[in-house]
Amino acid sequence: MTDPLLEVRDLHVRFPVRRNLFGRVTAENHAVSGVDLDLLPGETLALVGESGCGKTTLGRTIVGAQKATSGTVRFEGRDLTAMKARERAPFRRQIRMVFQDPFSSLNPRMTLRQIIGDPLVATGEARGSELEDRIATMMRRVGLSPDYMDRYPHAFSGGQRQRVNIARALIVEPRLVVADEPVSALDVSVRAQILNLLRELQAEFGLTYLFISHDLSVVENLADRVAVMYFGRIAELASTAELYERPRHPYTEALMSAVPIPDPALRGRGTRILLPDELPDPSNPPPGCSFARRCRYAEDRCATGHVDLDDGVRCVRRGELDLQGIVTPST
Repeated sequence: MTDPLLEVRDLHVRFPVRRNLFGRVTAENHAVSGVDLDLLPGETLALVGESGCGKTTLGRTIVGAQKATSGTVRFEGRDLTAMKARERAPFRRQIRMVFQDPFSSLNPRMTLRQIIGDPLVATGEARGSELEDRIATMMRRVGLSPDYMDRYPHAFSGGQRQRVNIARALIVEPRLVVADEPVSALDVSVRAQILNLLRELQAEFGLTYLFISHDLSVVENLADRVAVMYFGRIAELASTAELYERPRHPYTEALMSAVPIPDPALRGRGTRILLPDELPDPSNPPPGCSFARRCRYAEDRCATGHVDLDDGVRCVRRGELDLQGIVTPST
């Protein structure tokens, strides 16, 4: 069996939202709460969920842009969360991130030459003509002409800027790429081009992707597995085919019902599940299942009490769930 490239265990990320007169934290925002994930070499794992569920915070913590409150992130068996900044430096070229907004993620005062080549300059991997050649080669590979090297970001469209983002991430030949909503700000026609480019680059460079998205229709043909995140937790994790064929968690079922059906002949056949209420207050997580107030299958016991997470209770509709809403194997 292949060892995971990335292992996330019991990861928690909390942000202070209120302090007392003595500076002590009295309330915290629970952005990520006990996440466990494995990512195998060469696979694409999609992380999906609605806005505010903690997807981006999880991605930023994996790449080291956000510090974990507790838990571990292991890359090739090495615990990144226990490392100091200097110790983690060699791993920064192995784990790269493609950001969501192709406009604000590029420095308007830097040319494409400077933006794409900056990781090579920072790591000291290339200089002079070698640096120039590697920038030109990567620009061609992502569909940009090297003639644009001395132009600034304002001269390019959103799709072209996202290609620059991808080139900057891949210029140091990473093993893992965290793509945070890389196509959400793009037109539909451009989305397909960027998704196809990501697939081609994965095959060429042997990349592993953590693909973050709020849109299940985007990841269907890209991901090998899908992790559904809700309120800072992984609600369901399954292969893409299994998840789309038979969603087990009520939250996943609601997300699937919102996916647009492109065939006009089939529109209206599915039942749209509208979730009532808003997400719970992340600074004051509710007892029991965090999805209970919005779940159409909820019973009284779902919203009350605390139990050992190893003791599963049967959800009336979707199989075995514990009181935190995490899908566990049926018995």
